[in-house]
Amino acid sequence: MSLSPARVLAALNAVRPPDQASPVMGKAVVIGGSIAGMLAARVLSDYAESVVVIDRDDLQATGGRPGVPQGTQLHALLPGGFLQLEQLFPGFREQALAQGAIEAPPAARRNYLDGRLKVVVPDDADSLAGSRPLLESLIRQQVLRLPNVKTVTARATGLVFDGPVASGVRCDVGGSPGVEHADLVVDAMGRSSRLSDWLAEAGWERPALRRMTVHLNYATALFRRDEADPEHTVVLALHSPTTSVDVAGAAFFAIEDGRWMAMMAGYGEHRPGRTAEDFVRRLREQFPPEFATVADSEILGDVQTYRHADSRRRDFHAVTRLPGGLVSVGDAVASFNPVYGQGITAAALHAACLAHYLRPGPDLGLPAHHFFALQKIVVDAAWSISTSADLALPHVDGPYPRGYRLSSWVSRQIVAATVTDVTTARRFNDVVSMRKHPSSLVTPRVILGALRANRRAR
Repeated sequence: MSLSPARVLAALNAVRPPDQASPVMGKAVVIGGSIAGMLAARVLSDYAESVVVIDRDDLQATGGRPGVPQGTQLHALLPGGFLQLEQLFPGFREQALAQGAIEAPPAARRNYLDGRLKVVVPDDADSLAGSRPLLESLIRQQVLRLPNVKTVTARATGLVFDGPVASGVRCDVGGSPGVEHADLVVDAMGRSSRLSDWLAEAGWERPALRRMTVHLNYATALFRRDEADPEHTVVLALHSPTTSVDVAGAAFFAIEDGRWMAMMAGYGEHRPGRTAEDFVRRLREQFPPEFATVADSEILGDVQTYRHADSRRRDFHAVTRLPGGLVSVGDAVASFNPVYGQGITAAALHAACLAHYLRPGPDLGLPAHHFFALQKIVVDAAWSISTSADLALPHVDGPYPRGYRLSSWVSRQIVAATVTDVTTARRFNDVVSMRKHPSSLVTPRVILGALRANRRAR
């Protein structure tokens, strides 16, 4: 590609829906009603005469989807993802607030590293706090209101091919086999996507699957929130791998219906408390004073636990033999350590890749190499953010990228400087929220600024 990854990511962040629909195809089919699938459907509604979303769950039902095992866990909406949702759904903020989401401007967010409060970046972007079911249902409502989008409750069982083109999806509708024909098929089946198997069974090349084992254990609990307008709506506290604390981090958000949602995470043999008593004790003893406020509140229901064994990515961009009329988005392509909260933002940027790909009216009979090249830049950015931190964990044994020792030293200096230096913190926040490419941090100016800030702090 002619443009640098930094410029491509900036361009993707600036993608806007067209002023009016410009169909370049008759029908598109999305497999999976995940957030990634819904955002893809939103983009497709501008470029297809009709869009069909296939999912095993009834997408017309309200609340969380049964097919989302991590749906009860705390989810972050990074400022970058919030801006993307505002672009796709004008007025998203007001509608989210009307349904109970809580505003999270910079002054209402607190971030700790090893017990030290990080500096507040006053001009950082706003965000929202709310549960995963609230955000997902709001996105789903917005998409399903579109006149050319419909849903089918079914189990996708395979692809239909017309020569070198994926021309439809086989599905099981209540025990009856059927086919949804399409000009473009979008795989949004999540981490357990079966697309690679379907391609291999039909004689196509299987994308390489890369994994980084992290063995993350996390737990979430709900607490009653008495304050209607709390001073701090989002509080995060991380512990460096070198500390002796057995819990890697914790966070709590103010969410809808007068509740706090609190999360703790640990790695390997270190598991957050499964019982209410252990969970509350850890909040009080191992984290800053704000966490005690939540711990002193009434706990609502049981502690919900979840395990994330590994981060993984499927390298569709490297596949030379792909059928036309087929793309993949969201966790089906790459899923990351959820501690870093990248999932929704990455899915929104995948949707931006799809819009960028479809806008000039590509030949859908050819492999979507341009789409996957754009998507690779998004995946690489998110992958480098999460895996560079994961590689510092004692139990993670690689694979280490070339130059890892130097890059990890630079990363530690920059992260340490975010505690005291506004300029470094601002640049770091832009990268973590995926508004800027990670390469923007590895410049002499940024590194020297971080070193000076750390020297002043000492």
